[in-house]
Amino acid sequence: MHRLKYLLVYTLPLSVYVSFTQHGYVTFLPILLYFGFVPLLEMLLKPDRENIDKKIVFDEKNSTLYDVILYLALPIQIGFLIYFFFVIQDTPFLSLDFFGRVSAMGLMCGVIGINVGHELGHRLKRWEQFLGEILLLSSLDTHFLPYHNGGHHLNVATPKDSATAAKNELLYTFWLSSHFGSYVEAWKLENRMMRTKNKSIFSLSNRMVTYSIANVLLILTIFYFFGPYVLIAFIMASIIGILLLETVNYIEHYGLLRAKRSSGRYEPVRHHHSWNSDHPIGRTLLFNLSRHSDHHYNGSKKYQILESLPFSPQMPTGYPGMMVLAFLQPLWFLVMNKKLEEFNKIEVKTN
Repeated sequence: MHRLKYLLVYTLPLSVYVSFTQHGYVTFLPILLYFGFVPLLEMLLKPDRENIDKKIVFDEKNSTLYDVILYLALPIQIGFLIYFFFVIQDTPFLSLDFFGRVSAMGLMCGVIGINVGHELGHRLKRWEQFLGEILLLSSLDTHFLPYHNGGHHLNVATPKDSATAAKNELLYTFWLSSHFGSYVEAWKLENRMMRTKNKSIFSLSNRMVTYSIANVLLILTIFYFFGPYVLIAFIMASIIGILLLETVNYIEHYGLLRAKRSSGRYEPVRHHHSWNSDHPIGRTLLFNLSRHSDHHYNGSKKYQILESLPFSPQMPTGYPGMMVLAFLQPLWFLVMNKKLEEFNKIEVKTN
């Protein structure tokens, strides 16, 4: 039964269904649940730092149920996206219902489209990566995969990484620098790979070329079958999903830096270069993404066996609550700069 807890994420499509079928402020139900009710509930629940017993790690790692729970995301995400096209087509443009339903779909794009796409994008099997690519395409964020795997994991917690927020960096400028910076870097990474293979940078082997074609085809298809208003709604939902991703990027490594050695190279990525949270609801809803230090130790490590690592910096609450805190920038700086200073003092003592 402990494996089935990850099905909790699929309460999101249920709340999105309510948004699509009801009217007025009820259309904002998914946002109210995930950024209102969940953060309040996590304030009452203690973090759970317990790790899986070493004796059963192999069984847990190879249990197909965990994979099936991930694979379910694809038909659910695509099904709801098509449903969204029909629903939003009949919703008065720029009405309260319109914004409520767009925000609901945007939340699905972020939590299910991008987050599950991220998990599958780290898998070693090509067909699983392909599923992740389709999920990322549903949020128009396909460039995430080459940059995240080839750039972020290499340069995390350094000024070279677009997805690492510096101390006192504003969230709203970070959104732009991280998204567009990672887009440019994704092209550079893929172009460099093409040159090492003696292929043209315009080859279909260049993932950024094929991703660009896929994005254009998707946009043209939506425009052709549903018209400009539905296309605008889809782009708005995708932007919401992307901004949720970038907000997660912001909170995951805020203010943390790897030391630069005399050789000019940075120290290896360690447990203290990611902010972590063991709050149970946020962990479950995001497939243990908040055990982020262990994820950076081994990006292909499956979500169900990620561990809570000792001495990793801890967030005061789970990801949903931390995202709300990040939106309230003065309060964010008040809380997190203090925690950053406290953690840096601990690191100095232990070193």
